[in-house]
Amino acid sequence: MTPRPKAAWSRYRNSIGDRSGMFGALARAWAPERALYPGSYVDLSPSTVIPAVTYVDTDRRAEAFFGDVDLVRAELHGRTVPGAGTEVEFLAADYTTALAVPDQGFDLLISLYAGPVWENCRRYLKPGGLLLANASHGDASLAALDPTLRLEAAVTHRGETYLLDTDRLDRYLVPKNPDGNRPELIRAAGRGVGYTRPAFAYVFAYAPAGNPGAAPPTGG
Repeated sequence: MTPRPKAAWSRYRNSIGDRSGMFGALARAWAPERALYPGSYVDLSPSTVIPAVTYVDTDRRAEAFFGDVDLVRAELHGRTVPGAGTEVEFLAADYTTALAVPDQGFDLLISLYAGPVWENCRRYLKPGGLLLANASHGDASLAALDPTLRLEAAVTHRGETYLLDTDRLDRYLVPKNPDGNRPELIRAAGRGVGYTRPAFAYVFAYAPAGNPGAAPPTGG
């Protein structure tokens, strides 16, 4: 029997597309140094522009991929900007339980198609840090209702070209059905609400109580 091909970012890109452009746009606007990516599978795209990224997943294929240091290096070779990809760490863990990472240890938290990352991992984000989330599992919808978060940009894309829209942000996150825009309903449904002007993802700045000036300026 022919062995099943090992999971790799290059193959994963063929199915989901290359998200490096999105992280490149985010890095140019805010230059995060340390990112946490729960539910990452083998998506290495943040490491193309961010110096240190900790990936988290329970999938054994992801564990095998990140455990092959030579393969990870080969996958990043020629695809990183200077200074990026210097620290690539992986935790084989369930992000809904306590992770072996420091509280407030990251300036970017990534939630893409992974479920309730924000509500389980907010403790690891620094005040003034950023949350990148999409609405597929309700994370961006819950973030939009969180008073400690402020929308900084909407991420739009066509193919693998990503743009950060920071103009008239009040056009975004407007629910088609306001009655369904409640945290308990979003959690129960496990998916985001429908918006009148949807985006691929959203960038929020974190300003917890007691740190009103913690959020960074709007990126450009």
